[in-house]
Amino acid sequence: MTARTATASAALPRRRLLGYGVGSVGTGVFSAVPGLLLLYYLTDVLGVSAAIAGAVLVVPKAWDVVLNPIVGAASDREAVRTGRRTRLLLIGGATLPFLFAAMFAVPVDSPGFGAGWAAVAFLLAASAFACFQVPYVALPAEISDEPSERGRAMAWRVVCLTLGILVAGGLAPALSDSAGGGRAGYALMGAVIGAVMGTALITSALANRWIPSTPGPRPLGLAAALRAARGNRPFFALLGGYVAHTLAVAIMLAGAPYVATYRLDDYGLTSAMFVCMVGPSAFAVPLWRKMSVRYGIVPCYVTALAMFAVTGFASYPAISAGSRPGVLLLAALTGVCYAAVQLFPLSLLPETVHADKGRTGQAQAGAFTGLWTAAETGALALGPGVFALVLSVSSFRSSDLDEPVHQTGSALTGLTFGFTIVPALLFLLAVPLLLAYRRLAAAHRTTEEAQPHAV
Repeated sequence: MTARTATASAALPRRRLLGYGVGSVGTGVFSAVPGLLLLYYLTDVLGVSAAIAGAVLVVPKAWDVVLNPIVGAASDREAVRTGRRTRLLLIGGATLPFLFAAMFAVPVDSPGFGAGWAAVAFLLAASAFACFQVPYVALPAEISDEPSERGRAMAWRVVCLTLGILVAGGLAPALSDSAGGGRAGYALMGAVIGAVMGTALITSALANRWIPSTPGPRPLGLAAALRAARGNRPFFALLGGYVAHTLAVAIMLAGAPYVATYRLDDYGLTSAMFVCMVGPSAFAVPLWRKMSVRYGIVPCYVTALAMFAVTGFASYPAISAGSRPGVLLLAALTGVCYAAVQLFPLSLLPETVHADKGRTGQAQAGAFTGLWTAAETGALALGPGVFALVLSVSSFRSSDLDEPVHQTGSALTGLTFGFTIVPALLFLLAVPLLLAYRRLAAAHRTTEEAQPHAV
């Protein structure tokens, strides 16, 4: 038994699981806060039109769709050369907090300048995030040779991710409110949340230096890595389902401040809605994991998606009626579902990478995670853009804190529809893609098992 196998096959101690998982506190912050607050910051603090604000959020992230596969190939090359992925992790962790703070620190009270400033800062921040996120997502495939240990690592990651999202979503709006809710309030929020995020990212990068990364036998260029990944059909079916429900969650994040402000008449309820949604997730992760052991990951995954869709449809009449208790209760139910749609795809991803090694002879985790995070980033960016499009079509009128406006009935209907029905349909869209993944993965396993007999 090699040193690599002996190390990777042993049960992972909790300190190492925590060292890996804590990075998700930082990634959760960056995934949640721009999606939750940046669109609202642009339209209702800086007075940027909904259409332009949507473009500000979508265009910089479109760059990441191109960048992430490049970072993935670079991460694999670094791993072949050094046996680690630490350099890119540290680069992303050290630069992202400052760029994140800059996104919410527009120095001039001008809608046009504010849109440009936020766009540039967001593009740079998303690039820094890619430097951390791509190699970070590749690590679970290398953290252990045992699927059960990789499953434990993902459970820790999802709990930490939930904690990061909870802290960000609950604390960020409260911080901005504490300083008046205008540009000064958002600047304070950006600085404090950025510091929390940076601490988590750098801590995790240093804690994970022990993980041996051996993607070899040789480093692949970007084109070769993408060609190697292209033949993995189960991976792309899994990715399609993940993108569909990630887009749905991103739309809900973008819509939450608007629902709180214009349908429930209290922007402060944004934090309460977010806490009710994300809080139950941490407690639901162990439950979902136990159920997946008994019934299988894909059936539990599909069940969670169906439940998520049902809560979305049920939320439309509750929000339209202005029922705060009903909205908060349904938010808590979505939190239980949210735990599953975070845990299960991240548990299946390392297995698709391992399964592909038999087909290609290459364990290029970075190539797959570059594609995965590119698609994830695109979905997270497209979510606010989709919601901004719904606002624009339904005649929503932008404002600033000094000159609030009264929204028309069509605008109120549009933002409610965008927050509930559109995500619910996307959750249902993910179901057939997950069923296709199960079928393709089973066929792949059958082929792999038949190969030794053919030799």
